[in-house]
Amino acid sequence: MQCPKCEYVREKVEAAPDWQCPRCGIAYHKYKTIVQSTAKKATPPATISTPPPKKTKITFKDVRIAILLLILLFVTLDSFFMKVNTSDWDQPLRVVIYPINGDQSEVSSSYIASLQESGFSPINQFMRREAVRYGIAISDPLDIRMGPVIEKIPPLPPREASILNTMLWSLNFRYWSFTMDTYEGPKPDIRIFTLFYDVQTHKRLPHSTGIEEGMLSIVHAFSNRKMAKQNNFVIAHEMLHTLGATDKYNLSNNRPIFPDGYAEPTRTPRYPQQFAEIMGSRIPVDQTSAKMPGGLSEAIIGPLTAWEIGWQREELKQK
Repeated sequence: MQCPKCEYVREKVEAAPDWQCPRCGIAYHKYKTIVQSTAKKATPPATISTPPPKKTKITFKDVRIAILLLILLFVTLDSFFMKVNTSDWDQPLRVVIYPINGDQSEVSSSYIASLQESGFSPINQFMRREAVRYGIAISDPLDIRMGPVIEKIPPLPPREASILNTMLWSLNFRYWSFTMDTYEGPKPDIRIFTLFYDVQTHKRLPHSTGIEEGMLSIVHAFSNRKMAKQNNFVIAHEMLHTLGATDKYNLSNNRPIFPDGYAEPTRTPRYPQQFAEIMGSRIPVDQTSAKMPGGLSEAIIGPLTAWEIGWQREELKQK
C-alpha cells in the first residue's frame, strides 16, 4: 500500500494499522475523499458562452424602403381594381383630356383657348363604330370631357428605359397626375395630358406614351386646326394603350407589323392597304413604306387589339 500523501510504501510488517500510513499517520480512505472533494470544488463547471443579442437599429434607408414598398403595394392594388372596373364595358369609360402648353408659345396658348369638347368627338365616333363591329352592347364606350388647362409639364419618360427607371417614372407620373388633377366632375377612368406645340417651330414631336398602370397618357400634339384629325388619332392610340393594347408597328422604322398591325391582312392584293390598324399607326403602302392616315375615319381596331381591350373572346384570337 502506498500512501497517497507522502507516497510511503508499507512494509509487510508495520506497527501502524492497515488503514493508517506508518510515516505521516493519515487515514488512507479519508485522505482520498478529501482530495477528490477539493478537486471538484476547484474545477469550475463547463459553460457555453452566448454572445449578447445584437440590437436592431432602424435606419433612414430602412424607413424609406418601407415607405416605397407601401406606395408600390397601394399603386398595384389601385391599378388592379381600376382594371377590373373598366374591363367589363358595361358603362362608358370617363376620359378627361387636359390641355397643356407644351412649348410655352403664344400660338399654343391661343389654340388651347379655342379648344372645345366637341373637337374630340371623332374619338367617340371611332370607338362607337368599332364597338358595333365587335358586338359590344354599350352604345357609347367613352364619355370624353375636356379638363382644365394645366400649367406644369408632366414628368416625361426616361431616355434610358430600364425597368427601374421606367418604374420610378411611372410612380412619379402617377403622383404628379394626382396632385395636378383639378377636374371637378366625376373621377376619370382615363387621364390624357395633351401637350400642344407650334407647328412652325416644332416639325417633329416627342414620342407620346400611354401606360396601363393608372390609365394615364402623355400625348404630344400640334397647335393647328389642320392637324386636329391627326391629333385625335394619336390620342385614341395612346388611350387604347391605357386599356392594355400594345403597339403593332416596328419601332425602328414605324412600319406596321404583319399581320396584326394591318387593318386588312387578308386583302388581295395586299398593297396598298386602305386603312390603318389603330395600334399599327400607319397605312401600309407597299412592303417598304407606310403613310399616316388622314384621321380616325381611316382607322379600325384589329382582332388582337380588340382582344387586348376586352372586346374579343380568346378563342377568336387563337383563330
